[in-house]
Amino acid sequence: MYPFAARPRRGRPAALVLAVLALVLATSSGAAATRPDRAGAHWVHTWTAMPQLAATADLPPPFTQDGVVMANATLRQTVHASLGGTRIRLRFSNAFGAAALPIAAVSVALPQGGAAGVSAVQAGSVRPVTFQGKASTIVQQGAQAVSDPLDFPLAAQANLAVTAHLAQGLAANSVTAHPGSRTTSHLAAGNQVMADELTRPTATDRWYLLSGIEVWSGASAAAVAVVGDSLTDGRGSTHNVNNRWPDRLLARLQANPATAAVAVLNQAAGGNRVLNHGIGPSALSRLDRDVLAHSGVAWLVLFEGINDIGGSALTEQAQQQLSQELIAAYDQIIIQSHAQGIRVYGATLLPFGGSSYDDPGNLREATRQRVNDWVRTSNRFDAVLDLDRAVRDPRDASTLLPAYDTGDHLHLNPAGYQALANAVPERLFTGLNGSLR
Repeated sequence: MYPFAARPRRGRPAALVLAVLALVLATSSGAAATRPDRAGAHWVHTWTAMPQLAATADLPPPFTQDGVVMANATLRQTVHASLGGTRIRLRFSNAFGAAALPIAAVSVALPQGGAAGVSAVQAGSVRPVTFQGKASTIVQQGAQAVSDPLDFPLAAQANLAVTAHLAQGLAANSVTAHPGSRTTSHLAAGNQVMADELTRPTATDRWYLLSGIEVWSGASAAAVAVVGDSLTDGRGSTHNVNNRWPDRLLARLQANPATAAVAVLNQAAGGNRVLNHGIGPSALSRLDRDVLAHSGVAWLVLFEGINDIGGSALTEQAQQQLSQELIAAYDQIIIQSHAQGIRVYGATLLPFGGSSYDDPGNLREATRQRVNDWVRTSNRFDAVLDLDRAVRDPRDASTLLPAYDTGDHLHLNPAGYQALANAVPERLFTGLNGSLR
């Protein structure tokens, strides 16, 4: 593993030429002033949610009928921005919709009291969002739509309310969502996009359709994407408080002037796996969509594999093969990310002794140890985050420290998530220079 600051990024001369060219173009064309370029202002994601197919139990009540969802409904959701800015744009995903998604109108606003999960917004803060100058758009099946840029002051670590009206609804019961929002959303009848307070809203603890928010940022701004499972998605964290471990890492980075321009993007889902589809697409299959295609991503934290191990066959041969396949998958993620100039930090997998994943012969624990040994010693990652060491019980390294355990011996409580955040060195995000293997 090479020292972080001592690895100059490949292709800097070419990047310098491109930067000069962009500057020349910017002086001759107003449109070039908003062209993303590392030498100047550019778009950076400030918030993301991993798109996945909503299960039947996750469809939005009471706006679900046979063959149509959210017809004549207003959906208000709050999200937690990482970076701030004065200009934003939104991304809506129809990745799993079984039909085109017509969106009639969208607005953004500051939630009442700045809180997460509320149905009301601050009076006078509502602003309409447009798509190619129009209030409405159609997101085709399997695609996404990016809004026009909107001048809207947004502070770092602020909550933002996004409200959408679906006049026709989605003509299918296959809907793109993020069930593990840990944040309350609200649905109401009719077009209430510009309303400060929704009339007779229905609460649901899900996010739907909204997959990303970007801010127009300075040259030093960049993002770290965290790919993971329920431990990153925040199972065990406090509802409507935003104290998942990536949120707590964001707070640490924001408190340090050297890392205050770093966004933290949560690209995790409960039950997700590295190798095979489970709850949502596998990490291998979604790497392009959730990391490489996102604006401003400079770092990737890979913290996933527990669900692959926990659902595996209990034979020595199966466990040896799984170890090899997980390591090969990690290596592929490193190679593909490095090809896009993204640094990859590997996180060790947490203990699960006493949980439903545990087995009497400790075969799965042996696989976890083999994978963690490779993460720590292979020198393939640009840095190693030893999260296992941060939360394991020193008296029994196969179990979580009781003070951090929710009680299922697999997930962490808020104190445990703070411990994970504290284990990540801030210095890993203090520079963009450095070559990649």
